[in-house]
Amino acid sequence: MKRFWDNAVAVTRPEGGHAVLLDGRPLRLPGGKPLATASGPLAEAIAAEWQAAGEAKGGEMTMEHVPLTRLLGTAQDRVAPDPAAMVAGLAKYGETDLLCYRADDPALAELQSREWQPLLDWAAAVHGAPLTVTAGLMPVTQPEASLAALRDAVAAHRAEELAALGVAVPSLGSLVLGLALSAGRIAAAEAHRLAVIDEVFQERRWGEDPERLERRARAAQELALAERFLALVRA
Repeated sequence: MKRFWDNAVAVTRPEGGHAVLLDGRPLRLPGGKPLATASGPLAEAIAAEWQAAGEAKGGEMTMEHVPLTRLLGTAQDRVAPDPAAMVAGLAKYGETDLLCYRADDPALAELQSREWQPLLDWAAAVHGAPLTVTAGLMPVTQPEASLAALRDAVAAHRAEELAALGVAVPSLGSLVLGLALSAGRIAAAEAHRLAVIDEVFQERRWGEDPERLERRARAAQELALAERFLALVRA
């Protein structure tokens, strides 16, 4: 789309919270509702990305230029009306969490244990959710009480936070890593490093795959976005 505004600014709404105005008119979601947030810093950051998008009036832009807007729009339009659906979808990742599956290769399995077990121990201690570890790819059944505890941990997040987890958890393939990122236990870059231990290990033996590297770079960007969005929502 072409940029049709000169100025994007964040404002306080009379009814509470914050909004973004484009040349004095509210920035609206595709469904027509005004974009709104309780976080002043998030509104300022969204205004900044709209001010930069397309560079100047008449310039070309896409929604890729306004990623914070996309996440807040997801939270407002899709998550907030029915948080239970997002909670259920994210909690399901606990059933097959990446960190619970160790390789048959002894060297890789030792690396996985050293790097991943502290996060599983954290989930057990903080969320009361000990998970069973297995070797190979055959599914392992996790304790129902642990899965319920992880579901409760996800459900404790607000709509905006759930939207960020909705980006992070699928990118990581791990609910435990996603919850650790949300809690500030690990940073986005560290979460990403832990999630790709297997790939990096294999690349050292067999060489790099350009497509896999590109996919990893995209995932790293998405995780950094989720981390930034969480920080702004909570500021």
